[in-house]
Amino acid sequence: MSLIHHFINGQESADAERTGPVFNPATGQQQHDVAFASVAEVEAAIAAAKAALPGWRATGLIRRADVFFRLRQLLKERTPELAAILTSEHGKVLSDAAGEISRGIENVEFAAGLVHLLKGEHSEQVARGVDVHSVKQPVGVVGAITPFNFPVMVPLWMVTSAIACGNTVVLKPSEKDPSASLFLAKLFQEAGLPDGVLNVVHGDKVAVDTILDSPDVRAVSFVGSTPIAKSIYERAAGNGKRVQALGGAKNHMVVMPDADLEGAADAAVSAAYGSAGERCMAVSVLVAVGDVADDLVEAVRSRMGALRIGDGTDAASEMGPLITREHRDKVASYVTGAAAEGATVVVDGTTQEFDGDGFFVGVSLVDHVKPGMKVYDDEIFGPVLSVVRVETYEDAVELINANRFANGVAIFTRDGGTARRFEFDIEVGMVGVNVPIPVPIGAYSFGGWKSSLFGDSHIYGPESVHFYTRSKVVTSRWPEPSESQINLGFPSNH
Repeated sequence: MSLIHHFINGQESADAERTGPVFNPATGQQQHDVAFASVAEVEAAIAAAKAALPGWRATGLIRRADVFFRLRQLLKERTPELAAILTSEHGKVLSDAAGEISRGIENVEFAAGLVHLLKGEHSEQVARGVDVHSVKQPVGVVGAITPFNFPVMVPLWMVTSAIACGNTVVLKPSEKDPSASLFLAKLFQEAGLPDGVLNVVHGDKVAVDTILDSPDVRAVSFVGSTPIAKSIYERAAGNGKRVQALGGAKNHMVVMPDADLEGAADAAVSAAYGSAGERCMAVSVLVAVGDVADDLVEAVRSRMGALRIGDGTDAASEMGPLITREHRDKVASYVTGAAAEGATVVVDGTTQEFDGDGFFVGVSLVDHVKPGMKVYDDEIFGPVLSVVRVETYEDAVELINANRFANGVAIFTRDGGTARRFEFDIEVGMVGVNVPIPVPIGAYSFGGWKSSLFGDSHIYGPESVHFYTRSKVVTSRWPEPSESQINLGFPSNH
């Protein structure tokens, strides 16, 4: 069985004292072992990044941009190969895997504009003969800790901006589907990135804690569940690091009585069950306003039976398996427990049978859900759609604003006034109007509010430039020698 290695200072390496299994979720069979990094290996990756920092920081911006232009082309050429890796280790269907790579390329394209992104400001003659200018400089070595659900896109959210800004990176991907990050590191190398600028270490808490505690790591980016995000934020910030830690979500989709019901039902099914619901922007709660609920539930239910669930390599499959057997069983427990909490299970996907030992589960629809039920309160991260019925627009806003998560939200309506009011009223970081999954394009930034984000900066886009750089302000004066004099007063710009 092949062993997946680390990538440190441009070379694959692994002492393999500890390993973990990597499964094919569609078959349930182990296909690889992945090396779990020791403290010494993580420290070696950090040391490589630290050693590469001065040279990369001094590299001209045009030369840096060239790496991203070449990387973009390589990603486009190698998309089928990389998508196959994603499907084999994550389970998502090939079309979804290709879509993930495409969205990651957006961040590569954004980073290629680094010459513009890293411009400072200049003020001439703020006082007689005195000028002021600002520059953006890299923070140093950056730690990037990424989740299993987007093993290409989320690393590209982080490492592209970090590297473009002149930093060096130690990436710790999920141990459940680690091969994609190794593939990305080699593409960066092929695109001309110097050795040591991007390093990849695999593993568990040992690797994460070493990154969080190292005095040589100056900033940490994380995407994962809320409890882990909070823990990472507190530990890294306690060690004096800059931190952005994106947590969980419970994304609502409001359907107003005037909405296009058929379109809303199509959107709800697509957003709830795509990628088996293993997306932090998946719609997990359908909020039916007024008398639309019965018709909406029936419209969603009628579409669910036609969904094709199977091996992601099968072109006919629209949804693949979940990432592990344990996660599948946990997702199923929310559905089987919903009736005991007073909800109505309209479609029970846990009863659907599949051939083989893959980690498959059917799609579920649960009606008459209320806050306080586990199926509503928890982030399920699976193909389970809950329906909450409310009487008015105000009730819908109150419901959503009371939720501890505030990642994404959507409203479906034909009324422009209602849509604009919703944008103003709702306390959520990303809002869609007749768009069920409002993930911003690469030129904007991604992130939620409340327990969906720990730290001050959202990820990728303009806020990533702020996160991965430090601003330095320079005040300069070039007086004639005869103008020099002693003055003990407070400096004045007059």
